[in-house]
Amino acid sequence: MTQTPYLIRPTRPEDAADIAAYMADPAVFGDLLQLPHPTEAQWRERLSGPRAGNDLSLVAEQGGRVVASAGLFNQRAQVRRQHVSALGISVATPAQGQGIGRALMSALTDYADRWGHILRIELSVFADNTRAIALYERFGFVREGLHRCHALRDGVYVDTLSMARLHPNPPRWVQPHRPG
Repeated sequence: MTQTPYLIRPTRPEDAADIAAYMADPAVFGDLLQLPHPTEAQWRERLSGPRAGNDLSLVAEQGGRVVASAGLFNQRAQVRRQHVSALGISVATPAQGQGIGRALMSALTDYADRWGHILRIELSVFADNTRAIALYERFGFVREGLHRCHALRDGVYVDTLSMARLHPNPPRWVQPHRPG
């Protein structure tokens, strides 16, 4: 199968229609803590809202359409957790298995480690979503806890995992050498 090239770029409010369309797929929203029947207006409002200074929201565009989105969202309401961001990611069913999720994760973790002043990234994932868990683990996320009956999915309570990744090499100050 030939893979169509894709472009990773920042989200824009006009991406709302494409995101709402692929998020309406039960195979997509069923693996996320999203609800059925998303609307373009809901996504446009979400994409147009204010962001914290170090939030990052990206999409993958393929064939002129948005087929995936991902972001880091700061815990700005809690002063003592400003070094923490939550991660969210979704990929349209036809675009899965093409490396798009890996590309988005790479962009997010690079931003977090090199530019975003983020020490810890947290996420929740359904415990039976083995593909997503494997992706997260490839990027250094570890399982921190199991939440039993955490979310309702298709009329059944299911478990989720809490996973987190700490910066692999936190920034430090290197004192300049002074000839002496």
